[in-house]
Amino acid sequence: MARIIEGQRRIIKMSVDDVLSIVRNYQQVTKKACCYEHIRELVEKANFYIPED
Repeated sequence: MARIIEGQRRIIKMSVDDVLSIVRNYQQVTKKACCYEHIRELVEKANFYIPED
């Protein structure tokens, strides 16, 4: 579970499972991309969520 740490800047501390989940989602979103620009468009439109403590 992700944990937000308040301070001068907000920091999100993520578990290994959170990071792997984001990578998995990224791979699913970008698997049909043909080039860097296409990947940027797909990722910009995608929503990535992580659960918060």
